[in-house]
Amino acid sequence: MAGINLSRLNNKHFLALAGNGILAVFGLLTMKVIYHSLSLSDVGMWGYFFMIQGLCDSIRNGFLSTATVKFYAGTDKDRAANVLGSVWVLAGGMTILLLLLNGGAYFLTGFIHKEEVLITIKWLGVTFLSSLPFSVIFWKLQADEEYGKILALRMVNSGSMIVVYVLLAYLHKMTLEAALLYNFLTNVLTSVVGILWGLGGVRTIFKNTKECISELFHFGKFSLATSLSSTLLRATDGFIIDGWLGAEALGIYQLPVKLMEIVEIPLRSFAATGMSSMAVAFNENKKEQVTYIMKKYAGMLTIAFVPLVIGGWLFANLAIILLGDHKLLLTASPVIFRFLLFVSLMYPIDRFNGVTLDIIHKPKVNFHKVLIMLFVNIAADISGVYLFGNIYGILFGVFFTISSGFVYGNYQLRKYLDYSIPGILKTGYQELKLIADKYLKN
Repeated sequence: MAGINLSRLNNKHFLALAGNGILAVFGLLTMKVIYHSLSLSDVGMWGYFFMIQGLCDSIRNGFLSTATVKFYAGTDKDRAANVLGSVWVLAGGMTILLLLLNGGAYFLTGFIHKEEVLITIKWLGVTFLSSLPFSVIFWKLQADEEYGKILALRMVNSGSMIVVYVLLAYLHKMTLEAALLYNFLTNVLTSVVGILWGLGGVRTIFKNTKECISELFHFGKFSLATSLSSTLLRATDGFIIDGWLGAEALGIYQLPVKLMEIVEIPLRSFAATGMSSMAVAFNENKKEQVTYIMKKYAGMLTIAFVPLVIGGWLFANLAIILLGDHKLLLTASPVIFRFLLFVSLMYPIDRFNGVTLDIIHKPKVNFHKVLIMLFVNIAADISGVYLFGNIYGILFGVFFTISSGFVYGNYQLRKYLDYSIPGILKTGYQELKLIADKYLKN
């Protein structure tokens, strides 16, 4: 029997997929420890903190991650130093600004009575600061296509966190404060390892230029809008649940959302692969090829999701128990998970609509799509919670939000590309059949 050629796994596509997969697995393990060690109310407050942190990260990352890759990758040594130094200056400036705002918020704590808000004010600034170095390092490594080193740093960050969390849980020392403290410390560890490894180019900060800073700033402001809107779209459900129903309800909702990583991992990986292929086809003025690639990936994923959704429906209770706890079976978590799985059948076509709009240089249309989904989500969530009076009202918002994006995205993209939904599914089926025939033949 022929041996496995491991050298085939040493490529950027596999390493990027492995990075996403490992990150997701560590995230699920972290959630398991959190749900088994903390009360639902504390879990909700933990999730609330990370929603706010995610919004802050989306501002910094949305502003500079794409800009770093665009202006740094493939340039000469001097230009690369100018760009990286300017990125450090801008990232540092944004971090200092948030620290000042966070410091000002301390003066308002006497008027705030929501514990999750007070916890967030306490930990947000220092956590955001601790993630600054490794954020810049990740952007640089992505531009250099050093996915092996990205994977190693992710192992340091997420791996050390889950080890500490398991140890705290075993010793019965896990608390909300301890969880946030060690999240901060693992960020510090990752940043220090990256800097000592010589990956961050910290010395280039002295080679920044006003011209490069201005160039990065004017480019970044456009990518920021879509990034922030997309993050707000994901966070809106959490804010409305916490504001209307409380932290415990938020803890109930977060578990099925986290379980949706089973569809998000292949979706992110295929989107990244399809994006590069479509970009090459578009730059070569092969419009039909762009359409074909979009139909292939969106169709394959949609069809592949069908058995995944069926399996998820059948084993939803088991998934809830494995990741959370038996007590969550008596809550809305299993129903929410099943509903999210059902709605996820629209994800592949919706995601590739957005990716394709960006590739064909229609980012403004994609931004409008995200804005429409954001407004629909807020209105539908509030209406649903008001009508139902419980967490099931959020599902009302989820359905109308993804449906609005699905309909608007297809309406806009069909102005530029010739395709249909049945055509997408047909192409996806044909591609999956070719792959199956190939492996059966071998």
